[in-house]
Amino acid sequence: MARNSNNLTPCRECQKTVSPNAKACPHCGAPYPAKKEWNGWGFEWKSQTSYYGWPLVHIAVGLDKNNKLRVARGWIAIGQFGIGLITIAQFGVGVLFGLGQFIFGITAVAQFAIGLLFGLGQFATGYVAIGQMALGYYAYAQIGLAKYLWTKGHQDPEAVRFFMELKRLLNSITG
Repeated sequence: MARNSNNLTPCRECQKTVSPNAKACPHCGAPYPAKKEWNGWGFEWKSQTSYYGWPLVHIAVGLDKNNKLRVARGWIAIGQFGIGLITIAQFGVGVLFGLGQFIFGITAVAQFAIGLLFGLGQFATGYVAIGQMALGYYAYAQIGLAKYLWTKGHQDPEAVRFFMELKRLLNSITG
């Protein structure tokens, strides 16, 4: 079946004809080439306040006008992908603290928490690691590897003492 060329429209980037429903130009790759303007999809916001060139808060989700991932980069970074001192993201680097699905940082709380000092997650690493699978100096886990390990099958006395003291400390802070 022949296409009706009357339904085609010029790509906003290369001016070659494309379908008005095209998600990408087959000639130059421009996203949604039939649209006069395309700024991507998703959401992005940066606070007015910044320090050393980084916004205090940066929130970013989706793709930009060049079809590239929007990455939140700020002192506080929130998004699908993020890099910041404090990060809340699906995938991110939280220098001091990160919360998300896959996080790397000094302290990390995530499904995959790769923490240097503390990690809490399904898979966790850190000096102190708590998770279903944990790797650390002190580890509390279902399965783990640590100098001081507390699992259902292995209860190192130093690990038990450490985690019970940690529990008492947290209870005193939270009341």
